[in-house]
Amino acid sequence: MHASFLSGLDALQISLTLFIVMLLVYFIAKMMAGLRPFQSYVDDTINPIEGSLLGLLALLLAFTFSMSASRYEARRNVMVTEANDIGTVILRCDLYPDSTRNNLRMYLKDYVEARINYFQAGENVSKESAALASTETIGKLIWSEVALSSRQKDNLVASNQMIPALNAMLDIVTNRSAEKNATVPDSILWLLFMLCIICSFILGFQKSTTKNPFIISMVFSLMVCACIHLIIDLDRPRKGFINMKDTQQYIIDLRKMF
Repeated sequence: MHASFLSGLDALQISLTLFIVMLLVYFIAKMMAGLRPFQSYVDDTINPIEGSLLGLLALLLAFTFSMSASRYEARRNVMVTEANDIGTVILRCDLYPDSTRNNLRMYLKDYVEARINYFQAGENVSKESAALASTETIGKLIWSEVALSSRQKDNLVASNQMIPALNAMLDIVTNRSAEKNATVPDSILWLLFMLCIICSFILGFQKSTTKNPFIISMVFSLMVCACIHLIIDLDRPRKGFINMKDTQQYIIDLRKMF
């Protein structure tokens, strides 16, 4: 999948760059404000625009944060579900005779390692692709073993229990890959950045009635950039301060079942 420009940057790099740009735009607007004529007329025009833009910024921040948080929770849920699905398949191996059971458990042990490698690949595309290929290969071996055993009448009950669980285990791989790639669209983030910069310009261009307008603008820029940092960090579960390492432990703990 083609990587976007923003995906190659850390959340801290993006938020820090935006903070600096917002302050620079504020200073430029302040210098432009000192040269403008009809001071009171311009302020009367800008004030309603400023209120509307700040309201729009707050709305877009809330919308983007909600989108990022919901997708983070969806990724967490799908990882827990996958751990449960794999654990169910491992337990149901005991329904088969020893020969089939041993083969299935051997394949499943390799399958668990492939899923662990998938998470540990992080942002390395080649390692992630290798882990997915290994997952698919081992999954086919497990399915072939179960399909072969299902043809025997003695394994009818076991197969009726195993096949639905195995289907769920194999299908969740696609769901997890889809959830990983379901990030906040770059177009929304770019719109958010542009709106932050425009609001910073408006704050600098109007006449301030406070004694320290720069402090107010700096606090505003800092808080907005902190919110954006949190949004981007939530949207990238494999890197940053907010990650899925604790959730991944559920899959790592499956090793104990062997």
